[in-house]
Amino acid sequence: MEEGVYHLRIDTPVGPILISGTTQFINAVSFTEAPPVDFPQAPALLLDCAQQLYEYFGGDRKVFDLPLSQEGTEFQQSVWQQLLAIPFGQTISYQQLARRIHNPKSIRAVGTTNGKNRLAIIVPCHRVIGANGTLTGYAGGIWRKRWLIEHERLDLFTGLL
Repeated sequence: MEEGVYHLRIDTPVGPILISGTTQFINAVSFTEAPPVDFPQAPALLLDCAQQLYEYFGGDRKVFDLPLSQEGTEFQQSVWQQLLAIPFGQTISYQQLARRIHNPKSIRAVGTTNGKNRLAIIVPCHRVIGANGTLTGYAGGIWRKRWLIEHERLDLFTGLL
């Protein structure tokens, strides 16, 4: 375990999630199948991240407000920034994402970068789908991607009632 990096495991409707970060930044939010481990007391920022995730799953949060940091190239950073701009409950294609970063021929690189996102749910890579509307690739599994998309669409719909 890296010095200064903390971890917090939480249970969610899509399985256990491991939050990793420092006292200043959230560095990773990932699905885990590993058995529970006792971690030292998590700092306030990780507890805040957990609370925001619980609010998201409870239908009370559509936007996350957390300081994030994940290492990547300038290209990767531009893709991840565009992921943050996809509105809650909406999806776009990899092709649309490539156009948004002004590099329409980078569809494959966009897909690869999407898969390298270490901040699941918070940087909403699950909102990117195939051009024909199919659910393609998701590090957490297609069933989780489907669940997250349906959860967001249901929350939008129930909010209109």
